[in-house]
Amino acid sequence: MNKRTLVKTAICSAVLTALAGTSSVAMAQEAFKIGLILPMTGQQASTGRQIEAAARLYMAQNGDTIGGRKVQLILKDDTSLPDVTRRLAQELVVNDKVDVLAGFGITPSAMATAPIATQSKTPQVVMAAATSSITQASPYIVRTSFTLPQVSVALADWAPKNGIKKVVTLVSDYGPGIDAEKYFKERLIFNGGQVTEALRVPLRNPDFAPFLQKVRDGKPDALFVFVPSGAGAAVMKQFLERGMDKAGIKLIGTGDVTDDDQLNDMGEGALGVVTSHHYSAAHPSPANKKFVEAFGKANKGLRPNFMAVGGYDGMRVIYEALKKTGGKGGGDALLAAMKGQIFESPRGPVFIDAQTRDIVQNVYLRKVEKKDGQLYNVEFDVIKDVKDPGKN
Repeated sequence: MNKRTLVKTAICSAVLTALAGTSSVAMAQEAFKIGLILPMTGQQASTGRQIEAAARLYMAQNGDTIGGRKVQLILKDDTSLPDVTRRLAQELVVNDKVDVLAGFGITPSAMATAPIATQSKTPQVVMAAATSSITQASPYIVRTSFTLPQVSVALADWAPKNGIKKVVTLVSDYGPGIDAEKYFKERLIFNGGQVTEALRVPLRNPDFAPFLQKVRDGKPDALFVFVPSGAGAAVMKQFLERGMDKAGIKLIGTGDVTDDDQLNDMGEGALGVVTSHHYSAAHPSPANKKFVEAFGKANKGLRPNFMAVGGYDGMRVIYEALKKTGGKGGGDALLAAMKGQIFESPRGPVFIDAQTRDIVQNVYLRKVEKKDGQLYNVEFDVIKDVKDPGKN
């Protein structure tokens, strides 16, 4: 009997050991989930399309297994409604048990998710939204896009040196627009210029026509514009329809206005428009040339814009953090591994500031020019290693 009991015990022990081994293998192979929340429909759909395409391109180029973990992208469409974003983020964390939340097309959506990221200790990688204060909303937010103060200040330095002293500002009436207006105005005044009027357009269903007519009547040297990605073409069309360029009013703005995604459709009236931004599809580095070519091949000739580069670099930051943790992940470990990353992006050299968790990058002054029969934002000057002035 004792011998039989001993054999039984040995068999049970072997089975339990085998099960434990299977369980540890299963845990090691458990998917690493990225919840990608983007506006795939609605007013900001071009943002979602660009970021999703860039995220999938990064995965195609770098594989979908890191440190023995299969990387899974779970895409959700929030239609740019913050209440929807919050609900989707909650579902992704609780039901899908995602390791990282990412995307966020507009500031209100990023802000709505911040408390969920904090409570669940889930890193939130903001690939698009650009209000300065976003990274202060949660210690788990890391940004790979840009901030409006970062790109607005450069233009306010350039304008007075180039005969532009009197400016009207026209911005979308929400966080990034208010940032753009504030930082452009402060720097322009510091440089001896003046903002004669500050106009704000509703974010939802904007009609630029009455505002542009007001600008034409005021006859400033230039109109400074910020609108979200996807709305630049409408501003350009109405600006030209009112003959404002012929009236001697220059159009200047942040790079959203001459968005690479829409630039060719704007026509030759866009030629000569000067903007400041952190990315152009015409950026002359070898890394960018490869990126633009690969992006176009994977997306039926679509040209990547600044949203795409935010998504592409966001995936890089996530992948490198997972590598650094040896595939283990874990919110705090991933966050620590994201801070301080330095790398060559298609936009140029960047790093994630370990203190602010915000991106530090070059800002370029660009002019719309024709190259090889197409319109591009051609860089003519650079301000290197720009931190967000909103946090200085």
